[in-house]
Amino acid sequence: MTDQERLREQLERFRSDFEKLRAEVAKVVVGQDAIVEATLIALIAGGHVLLEGVPGLGKTLLVRTIADALHSQFSRIQFTPDLMPADLIGTHVLLDSPQGERKFEFQRGPVFANVLLADEINRATPKTQSALLEAMQEHAVTVGGTRYRLDELFFVMATQNPLEMEGTYPLPEAQLDRFFFKLLVQFPTTEQIETILDRTTESDQPQAEAVMESDRVVEMARLAREIPVADDVRRYGIAIVMATHPDQPQATELTRRFVRYGSSPRGAQALILAAKIRAILDQRFHVAQEDLRDVAHNVLRHRLILNFEGQAESIQPDNVIDDILANTVMNAHSSS
Repeated sequence: MTDQERLREQLERFRSDFEKLRAEVAKVVVGQDAIVEATLIALIAGGHVLLEGVPGLGKTLLVRTIADALHSQFSRIQFTPDLMPADLIGTHVLLDSPQGERKFEFQRGPVFANVLLADEINRATPKTQSALLEAMQEHAVTVGGTRYRLDELFFVMATQNPLEMEGTYPLPEAQLDRFFFKLLVQFPTTEQIETILDRTTESDQPQAEAVMESDRVVEMARLAREIPVADDVRRYGIAIVMATHPDQPQATELTRRFVRYGSSPRGAQALILAAKIRAILDQRFHVAQEDLRDVAHNVLRHRLILNFEGQAESIQPDNVIDDILANTVMNAHSSS
């Protein structure tokens, strides 16, 4: 078997496993197909997801179902204004040993899991929100000068309520940048509500079964990175990211007028990696321009910081991204 045939076989299995996982989640989660697919892409890419929507749209159900579909350890943290960092990562407690001795022992917090649901993350104070920073970026936490490693599969899905709701604290830019995708959960249609009622008000309620090992998710992540990206496609992705900065030559009119800060290089990394997985799902062995365009909104919407005029005009980051995609051409270079 040649290397190309072996890669083709591996990618076919990748698609098969992805569809199996998506189908298992769809047994419980009604509609929201785009949200489910994007969440699974971020999971496989080794990133984290920020879900935004009003309460009651199934955000918590989605991450619980994904955890059920994986052979993985699941934890849930309900963020509240009085939650402390130690409630997330753990703390040292004084214990009595069987020999009658007393010693401090580290009690791990809920962050030590494979799939972590950070529910209503923007109801906690910035001090507690920032406690997730090291874990999300480094896959480790430091307590009392000792560094503790997390499992290789560590996926944070945070839900947040719209900032207009009472009792919310906006996430700092540094923490927003740690999220691979920001997904906006829309209100379901009439037909979807009917299906939700059928599944939740009858005696037989569907449950997701574990269909994939956590190690397989890590394998799929490694495989996705092997998908090649042509130089012109990579430059196109760089041009999209550079166009989010108002002081760059590639910036569009909306960017210069309404954006204060644009995407970090981490946004470019996420754009390319998500596009690689999109290419695999579309049965291709290379990244195309459309792959980048398909994932651009999810990657960039939380990485654009609007200025005062943008906020006053009720401009949404998606409006700016639409303008960037409409005005950035394929042969653009990262520097011009």
